[in-house]
Amino acid sequence: MGAVSGQGTTFNLPNYTGEIIHVTPQDTPFLSAISGLAAENFEGTIGGAVPVDSVLFEWQTIDLRAATANNSALEGADAPTASARSRSTVSNVVEIHHEALSLSYTKLAATGQHASTGSTHTGAVGLNGAAVDEMTLQMRAHWAQIARDVEKSFISGTYDNPSDNTTNRQTRGILAAITTNVVAAGLKDLAGTAGSELLLDLMQMVYDAGGISESESAAVLCNSYQKRRLTKRFITDGGYQQDSRTVGGVRVDTIETDFGVLNVILDRHMPTDQVAVVSLEQCRARVLNVPNKGPGFFAEELAKTGAAERVQLYGEIGLEYGNELSHGKITGLPTAAWMAS
Repeated sequence: MGAVSGQGTTFNLPNYTGEIIHVTPQDTPFLSAISGLAAENFEGTIGGAVPVDSVLFEWQTIDLRAATANNSALEGADAPTASARSRSTVSNVVEIHHEALSLSYTKLAATGQHASTGSTHTGAVGLNGAAVDEMTLQMRAHWAQIARDVEKSFISGTYDNPSDNTTNRQTRGILAAITTNVVAAGLKDLAGTAGSELLLDLMQMVYDAGGISESESAAVLCNSYQKRRLTKRFITDGGYQQDSRTVGGVRVDTIETDFGVLNVILDRHMPTDQVAVVSLEQCRARVLNVPNKGPGFFAEELAKTGAAERVQLYGEIGLEYGNELSHGKITGLPTAAWMAS
Protein backbone atom coordinates (compact mmCIF):
# COMPACT_ATOMS: atom_id res chain seq x y z
CA MET A 1 0.00 0.00 0.00
CA GLY A 2 1.09 3.57 -0.44
CA ALA A 3 0.61 6.82 -2.29
CA VAL A 4 0.32 6.94 -6.06
CA SER A 5 1.88 10.05 -7.57
CA GLY A 6 0.24 11.29 -10.73
CA GLN A 7 -2.37 9.45 -12.77
CA GLY A 8 -3.99 6.28 -11.50
CA THR A 9 -3.81 3.37 -13.97
CA THR A 10 -4.42 -0.38 -14.00
CA PHE A 11 -0.72 -0.80 -13.18
CA ASN A 12 -0.41 1.34 -10.04
CA LEU A 13 -4.00 0.86 -8.79
CA PRO A 14 -4.63 -2.89 -9.07
CA ASN A 15 -8.08 -4.24 -8.23
CA TYR A 16 -8.79 -6.84 -5.60
CA THR A 17 -12.05 -8.39 -4.43
CA GLY A 18 -13.76 -8.46 -1.06
CA GLU A 19 -14.52 -5.90 1.61
CA ILE A 20 -12.26 -2.85 1.83
CA ILE A 21 -10.80 -2.39 5.32
CA HIS A 22 -9.46 1.07 6.13
CA VAL A 23 -6.05 0.85 7.79
CA THR A 24 -5.65 4.54 8.65
CA PRO A 25 -7.97 5.96 11.36
CA GLN A 26 -10.32 8.61 9.99
CA ASP A 27 -11.78 10.09 13.19
CA THR A 28 -11.63 13.88 13.63
CA PRO A 29 -13.24 14.43 17.07
CA PHE A 30 -12.37 18.11 17.63
CA LEU A 31 -13.51 19.19 14.16
CA SER A 32 -16.64 17.04 14.45
CA ALA A 33 -17.53 18.32 17.93
CA ILE A 34 -17.37 22.01 16.96
CA SER A 35 -18.80 21.87 13.44
CA GLY A 36 -20.33 18.51 12.64
CA LEU A 37 -17.82 18.10 9.81
CA ALA A 38 -16.35 14.60 9.57
CA ALA A 39 -14.50 12.55 6.98
CA GLU A 40 -17.60 10.67 5.86
CA ASN A 41 -19.63 13.82 5.11
CA PHE A 42 -16.96 16.37 4.24
CA GLU A 43 -17.91 17.28 0.71
CA GLY A 44 -20.48 20.00 0.17
CA THR A 45 -21.52 20.36 3.79
CA ILE A 46 -20.68 23.00 6.35
CA GLY A 47 -22.40 21.54 9.39
CA GLY A 48 -21.96 24.14 12.11
CA ALA A 49 -19.31 26.01 10.13
CA VAL A 50 -19.88 29.69 9.36
CA PRO A 51 -19.38 31.09 5.83
CA VAL A 52 -17.00 34.02 5.35
CA ASP A 53 -16.33 36.28 2.37
CA SER A 54 -12.69 37.10 3.15
CA VAL A 55 -9.58 35.02 3.73
CA LEU A 56 -9.06 36.96 6.97
CA PHE A 57 -11.92 36.83 9.43
CA GLU A 58 -12.27 38.40 12.84
CA TRP A 59 -14.38 38.41 15.94
CA GLN A 60 -14.57 40.74 18.93
CA THR A 61 -14.14 40.46 22.67
CA ILE A 62 -15.57 42.75 25.32
CA ASP A 63 -15.15 42.53 29.08
CA LEU A 64 -17.01 43.92 32.10
CA ARG A 65 -15.63 45.92 34.98
CA ALA A 66 -14.96 44.07 38.22
CA ALA A 67 -18.06 43.29 40.27
CA THR A 68 -18.40 45.55 43.31
CA ALA A 69 -20.39 44.81 46.44
CA ASN A 70 -22.91 47.51 47.47
CA ASN A 71 -22.30 49.50 44.31
CA SER A 72 -25.52 51.37 44.91
CA ALA A 73 -26.62 54.95 44.23
CA LEU A 74 -28.11 57.69 46.39
CA GLU A 75 -31.81 58.30 46.27
CA GLY A 76 -32.61 61.17 43.91
CA ALA A 77 -29.02 61.44 42.69
CA ASP A 78 -28.12 63.03 39.35
CA ALA A 79 -27.14 60.77 36.47
CA PRO A 80 -23.79 59.11 37.14
CA THR A 81 -20.67 59.76 35.09
CA ALA A 82 -21.02 58.04 31.73
CA SER A 83 -18.83 55.05 30.98
CA ALA A 84 -18.43 52.39 28.32
CA ARG A 85 -16.45 49.22 27.66
CA SER A 86 -13.96 49.10 24.81
CA ARG A 87 -13.73 46.11 22.51
CA SER A 88 -10.77 44.15 21.17
CA THR A 89 -10.42 42.30 17.90
CA VAL A 90 -9.14 38.77 17.30
CA SER A 91 -8.51 37.32 13.86
CA ASN A 92 -7.51 34.20 12.02
CA VAL A 93 -7.29 33.07 8.39
CA VAL A 94 -8.75 30.32 6.28
CA GLU A 95 -6.17 27.98 4.79
CA ILE A 96 -6.53 26.30 1.40
CA HIS A 97 -6.91 22.54 1.10
CA HIS A 98 -6.52 21.52 -2.53
CA GLU A 99 -5.97 18.07 -3.98
CA ALA A 100 -6.40 16.48 -7.41
CA LEU A 101 -7.21 13.06 -8.77
CA SER A 102 -6.60 11.61 -12.26
CA LEU A 103 -7.75 8.15 -13.38
CA SER A 104 -7.15 6.74 -16.82
CA TYR A 105 -10.10 5.63 -18.93
CA THR A 106 -8.68 2.12 -18.88
CA LYS A 107 -8.60 2.08 -15.09
CA LEU A 108 -12.19 3.29 -14.87
CA ALA A 109 -13.36 0.72 -17.41
CA ALA A 110 -11.48 -2.39 -16.33
CA THR A 111 -13.66 -3.16 -13.32
CA GLY A 112 -13.49 -6.90 -13.91
CA GLN A 113 -9.69 -7.02 -13.93
CA HIS A 114 -7.98 -7.80 -10.66
CA ALA A 115 -4.50 -8.53 -9.39
CA SER A 116 -3.35 -12.03 -8.57
CA THR A 117 -4.15 -13.33 -5.11
CA GLY A 118 -0.68 -14.81 -4.89
CA SER A 119 -2.19 -18.21 -4.18
CA THR A 120 -0.62 -21.37 -5.64
CA HIS A 121 -4.05 -23.03 -5.73
CA THR A 122 -4.96 -23.47 -9.40
CA GLY A 123 -8.63 -22.75 -8.64
CA ALA A 124 -7.78 -19.26 -7.42
CA VAL A 125 -6.60 -18.02 -10.80
CA GLY A 126 -10.15 -17.56 -12.11
CA LEU A 127 -11.35 -15.59 -9.08
CA ASN A 128 -13.29 -12.55 -10.26
CA GLY A 129 -15.81 -10.04 -9.07
CA ALA A 130 -16.81 -6.51 -9.87
CA ALA A 131 -14.40 -3.93 -8.47
CA VAL A 132 -15.64 -0.88 -6.63
CA ASP A 133 -16.20 2.44 -8.37
CA GLU A 134 -12.60 3.65 -8.37
CA MET A 135 -13.45 7.34 -8.73
CA THR A 136 -15.82 7.26 -5.76
CA LEU A 137 -13.35 5.25 -3.69
CA GLN A 138 -10.47 7.61 -4.39
CA MET A 139 -12.53 10.75 -3.78
CA ARG A 140 -13.68 9.43 -0.40
CA ALA A 141 -10.07 8.75 0.49
CA HIS A 142 -9.12 12.32 -0.48
CA TRP A 143 -11.93 13.80 1.62
CA ALA A 144 -10.83 11.71 4.59
CA GLN A 145 -7.25 12.90 4.15
CA ILE A 146 -8.34 16.54 3.98
CA ALA A 147 -10.50 16.14 7.09
CA ARG A 148 -7.52 14.72 9.00
CA ASP A 149 -5.34 17.62 7.82
CA VAL A 150 -7.97 20.13 8.99
CA GLU A 151 -8.20 18.39 12.35
CA LYS A 152 -4.46 18.65 12.84
CA SER A 153 -4.44 22.30 11.71
CA PHE A 154 -7.24 23.16 14.15
CA ILE A 155 -5.26 21.62 17.00
CA SER A 156 -1.60 22.46 16.36
CA GLY A 157 -1.56 24.75 13.33
CA THR A 158 0.70 27.82 13.40
CA TYR A 159 -0.58 31.15 12.11
CA ASP A 160 0.67 32.71 8.91
CA ASN A 161 -1.06 35.49 6.97
CA PRO A 162 1.54 36.20 4.28
CA SER A 163 2.03 39.53 2.54
CA ASP A 164 2.17 37.94 -0.94
CA ASN A 165 1.26 34.74 -2.75
CA THR A 166 4.65 33.06 -2.33
CA THR A 167 3.68 31.59 1.05
CA ASN A 168 0.67 29.51 2.04
CA ARG A 169 -1.94 30.89 4.43
CA GLN A 170 -2.05 28.91 7.68
CA THR A 171 -4.81 28.99 10.27
CA ARG A 172 -3.98 29.32 13.96
CA GLY A 173 -4.80 26.15 15.90
CA ILE A 174 -6.26 26.03 19.40
CA LEU A 175 -2.93 25.21 21.07
CA ALA A 176 -1.15 28.17 19.45
CA ALA A 177 -4.09 30.40 20.35
CA ILE A 178 -3.71 29.65 24.07
CA THR A 179 -1.11 32.06 25.44
CA THR A 180 -2.39 33.01 28.91
CA ASN A 181 -3.58 29.91 30.74
CA VAL A 182 -0.46 27.81 30.22
CA VAL A 183 0.99 25.44 32.81
CA ALA A 184 4.41 23.83 32.38
CA ALA A 185 4.31 20.28 33.71
CA GLY A 186 7.96 19.98 34.58
CA LEU A 187 7.61 16.27 33.71
CA LYS A 188 4.96 15.71 36.40
CA ASP A 189 2.84 12.74 35.34
CA LEU A 190 -0.93 13.27 35.24
CA ALA A 191 -1.38 9.94 37.01
CA GLY A 192 0.47 11.26 40.06
CA THR A 193 -0.90 13.54 42.75
CA ALA A 194 1.19 16.49 41.59
CA GLY A 195 0.11 15.90 38.00
CA SER A 196 -3.58 15.83 38.84
CA GLU A 197 -3.16 19.06 40.81
CA LEU A 198 -1.65 20.59 37.67
CA LEU A 199 -4.81 19.79 35.75
CA LEU A 200 -7.10 21.01 38.52
CA ASP A 201 -5.05 24.20 38.81
CA LEU A 202 -5.41 24.72 35.06
CA MET A 203 -9.16 24.12 35.23
CA GLN A 204 -9.40 26.71 37.99
CA MET A 205 -7.40 29.22 35.94
CA VAL A 206 -9.68 28.71 32.94
CA TYR A 207 -12.85 28.79 35.06
CA ASP A 208 -11.81 31.96 36.88
CA ALA A 209 -11.13 33.56 33.48
CA GLY A 210 -14.68 32.74 32.35
CA GLY A 211 -14.13 29.44 30.55
CA ILE A 212 -15.56 25.89 30.96
CA SER A 213 -18.67 27.40 32.53
CA GLU A 214 -21.01 25.55 30.16
CA SER A 215 -20.81 21.94 31.27
CA GLU A 216 -22.18 20.48 28.04
CA SER A 217 -19.28 21.90 26.04
CA ALA A 218 -16.43 22.00 28.58
CA ALA A 219 -13.76 19.58 27.39
CA VAL A 220 -10.33 18.15 27.97
CA LEU A 221 -8.46 17.26 24.77
CA CYS A 222 -5.79 14.57 25.12
CA ASN A 223 -3.96 11.84 23.23
CA SER A 224 -3.99 8.12 24.01
CA TYR A 225 -1.18 8.12 26.57
CA GLN A 226 -2.44 11.10 28.56
CA LYS A 227 -5.99 9.66 28.42
CA ARG A 228 -4.71 6.55 30.23
CA ARG A 229 -2.97 8.72 32.82
CA LEU A 230 -6.13 10.76 33.38
CA THR A 231 -8.22 7.62 33.79
CA LYS A 232 -5.78 6.18 36.30
CA ARG A 233 -5.59 9.30 38.44
CA PHE A 234 -9.18 10.50 38.35
CA ILE A 235 -11.21 7.30 37.86
CA THR A 236 -9.16 4.32 39.05
CA ASP A 237 -7.31 5.97 41.93
CA GLY A 238 -9.42 9.06 42.60
CA GLY A 239 -12.89 7.56 42.34
CA TYR A 240 -14.29 10.44 40.27
CA GLN A 241 -17.68 9.78 38.66
CA GLN A 242 -17.31 8.62 35.05
CA ASP A 243 -20.02 8.58 32.40
CA SER A 244 -20.40 9.26 28.69
CA ARG A 245 -22.46 11.43 26.36
CA THR A 246 -22.54 12.70 22.78
CA VAL A 247 -21.09 16.10 21.84
CA GLY A 248 -21.54 17.22 18.24
CA GLY A 249 -22.02 13.63 17.13
CA VAL A 250 -18.89 12.45 18.98
CA ARG A 251 -19.28 9.96 21.83
CA VAL A 252 -17.02 11.05 24.70
CA ASP A 253 -16.26 10.07 28.27
CA THR A 254 -17.15 12.51 31.03
CA ILE A 255 -15.78 13.02 34.52
CA GLU A 256 -17.35 14.91 37.41
CA THR A 257 -14.81 17.47 38.67
CA ASP A 258 -14.73 20.44 41.04
CA PHE A 259 -15.59 22.56 37.99
CA GLY A 260 -18.52 20.55 36.70
CA VAL A 261 -18.84 17.65 34.28
CA LEU A 262 -16.04 17.76 31.71
CA ASN A 263 -16.00 15.94 28.38
CA VAL A 264 -12.79 13.99 27.84
CA ILE A 265 -12.10 13.94 24.11
CA LEU A 266 -9.55 11.39 22.97
CA ASP A 267 -7.80 12.82 19.92
CA ARG A 268 -4.94 11.07 18.17
CA HIS A 269 -3.78 14.41 16.69
CA MET A 270 -3.04 16.02 20.07
CA PRO A 271 0.69 16.28 20.83
CA THR A 272 1.73 13.49 23.18
CA ASP A 273 3.15 15.85 25.81
CA GLN A 274 0.16 18.23 26.01
CA VAL A 275 -3.39 18.34 27.36
CA ALA A 276 -5.81 21.16 26.62
CA VAL A 277 -8.87 22.41 28.48
CA VAL A 278 -11.25 23.84 25.88
CA SER A 279 -14.58 25.69 25.94
CA LEU A 280 -16.05 24.08 22.83
CA GLU A 281 -18.98 26.50 22.59
CA GLN A 282 -16.51 29.25 21.62
CA CYS A 283 -14.95 27.22 18.81
CA ARG A 284 -16.29 26.83 15.29
CA ALA A 285 -15.07 26.38 11.75
CA ARG A 286 -15.13 29.23 9.24
CA VAL A 287 -15.32 28.36 5.53
CA LEU A 288 -14.85 30.59 2.49
CA ASN A 289 -17.97 30.95 0.36
CA VAL A 290 -16.73 30.36 -3.20
CA PRO A 291 -19.13 31.79 -5.85
CA ASN A 292 -21.29 29.15 -7.54
CA LYS A 293 -19.77 26.48 -5.30
CA GLY A 294 -21.25 27.34 -1.92
CA PRO A 295 -19.64 27.55 1.50
CA GLY A 296 -17.69 24.40 2.18
CA PHE A 297 -15.66 21.87 0.26
CA PHE A 298 -16.42 20.77 -3.26
CA ALA A 299 -15.17 18.60 -6.10
CA GLU A 300 -15.23 19.54 -9.76
CA GLU A 301 -14.05 18.12 -13.04
CA LEU A 302 -10.90 19.54 -14.58
CA ALA A 303 -10.35 20.20 -18.28
CA LYS A 304 -9.63 17.19 -20.47
CA THR A 305 -5.94 16.88 -21.33
CA GLY A 306 -5.81 13.23 -22.33
CA ALA A 307 -7.46 9.83 -21.91
CA ALA A 308 -8.36 10.28 -18.26
CA GLU A 309 -10.93 11.73 -15.88
CA ARG A 310 -9.47 14.53 -13.76
CA VAL A 311 -11.05 15.99 -10.62
CA GLN A 312 -9.94 18.59 -8.11
CA LEU A 313 -11.10 18.83 -4.49
CA TYR A 314 -11.05 22.27 -2.90
CA GLY A 315 -12.01 24.23 0.18
CA GLU A 316 -10.78 27.02 2.48
CA ILE A 317 -11.30 26.68 6.21
CA GLY A 318 -10.08 28.30 9.44
CA LEU A 319 -10.66 28.11 13.18
CA GLU A 320 -12.55 30.65 15.26
CA TYR A 321 -11.65 30.00 18.89
CA GLY A 322 -13.40 32.84 20.72
CA ASN A 323 -11.69 34.19 23.82
CA GLU A 324 -8.32 32.52 24.35
CA LEU A 325 -8.74 33.07 28.10
CA SER A 326 -11.57 30.51 27.95
CA HIS A 327 -9.07 27.77 27.14
CA GLY A 328 -5.87 26.45 28.72
CA LYS A 329 -3.11 23.91 28.19
CA ILE A 330 -0.47 21.89 30.01
CA THR A 331 2.84 21.48 28.21
CA GLY A 332 5.89 19.29 28.81
CA LEU A 333 4.07 16.25 30.17
CA PRO A 334 6.02 12.97 30.27
CA THR A 335 5.24 10.64 27.41
CA ALA A 336 6.21 7.44 29.19
CA ALA A 337 5.59 6.32 32.77
CA TRP A 338 9.29 5.99 33.60
CA MET A 339 9.69 9.75 33.06
CA ALA A 340 7.19 10.61 35.78
CA SER A 341 8.48 12.72 38.65
